[in-house]
Amino acid sequence: MASYRIALNFEDGVTRFVECHAGEKLLDAAYRSQINLPMDCSDGVCGTCKCRSEAGSYDLGDDYIEDALSEDEAADRLVLTCQMRPTSDGIVSVPTRSSACKTGQQKLSATVAEVIAHSDAAIVLELDVNAAVAPQFLPGQYVNIDVPGSNGATRSYSFTTAPGESRLGFLIKRQPGGLMSNWLARARPGDQLTFTGPMGSFYLRERQRPLLFLAGGTGLAPFLSMLEVLAQGEQGPPVHLVYGVTRDEDLVLVDVLEAYAERVPGFSFTTVVADRASSHPCKGWVTQHMPEDLLAGGAVDIYLCGPPPMVDAVRAWLSQAGITPGSFHYEKFTPNLPLKASA
Repeated sequence: MASYRIALNFEDGVTRFVECHAGEKLLDAAYRSQINLPMDCSDGVCGTCKCRSEAGSYDLGDDYIEDALSEDEAADRLVLTCQMRPTSDGIVSVPTRSSACKTGQQKLSATVAEVIAHSDAAIVLELDVNAAVAPQFLPGQYVNIDVPGSNGATRSYSFTTAPGESRLGFLIKRQPGGLMSNWLARARPGDQLTFTGPMGSFYLRERQRPLLFLAGGTGLAPFLSMLEVLAQGEQGPPVHLVYGVTRDEDLVLVDVLEAYAERVPGFSFTTVVADRASSHPCKGWVTQHMPEDLLAGGAVDIYLCGPPPMVDAVRAWLSQAGITPGSFHYEKFTPNLPLKASA
């Protein structure tokens, strides 16, 4: 029997996946997975189960009333989960917290496979999980990793790998004195970690227009996951990545990007270094190196991930330039600072 994988995105950032059989209503599939989506009547009358379909195809039928779901709402991809029968994989936004649906973050265990240091800039962490429980997530999402021996501290890192793989990758900024950086300095293959997730609303949507990816430092991580998914899919509109860093030493995994340029038709990238003393051919900020042809007319989807000053600068630049992209998705990250000893 055919089935479809539906990602349920809750307003607190938690994502859970359910398998929906062909012809099965999403509400029933969620209940089968012990996720109690909001509902009162289950007959298309009350509208309590109204959600938004962010991606995928479905059949709503006509067995519901206008008061529960208006024609305009249906045209805007609002759905009643008690009537919605998915006909493809999809994503549904649920306008409530996961805890209200008696679900929450999944916790998984993993084994350290490899820790690779890139000078003093970043660390690539690779983890192995049981293939039977390999995490499903949306490319671009992150997990909260428990820092061993820290009395409950966690750190958030985006996947660099594709969903469903048993080898998970993360690109982590090296932070002098940082809890995770200190642990990674002594971590060895075979060490155990736990993490919860997936989390986040920053993920690759359906590819309808050219894509412009803007990465700052280790904000490159989610784009690597997106590129891996694009490499496994069908050819689509062009994709260009502008990868900006502060110093030459911060420019890591360029060889990985070069490999994606071979694997993903229409993918190209530009690397930019802010340090004026650098000999890098492209210096300055990412806003100075965005392709004008992609931005023309706003017929582009922009994804942006980097530290807050970079994200704010790009948003201000787009506003000042009068550019309104087809869609604009961004995520800020703030490095975790080392804990200060109390007096």
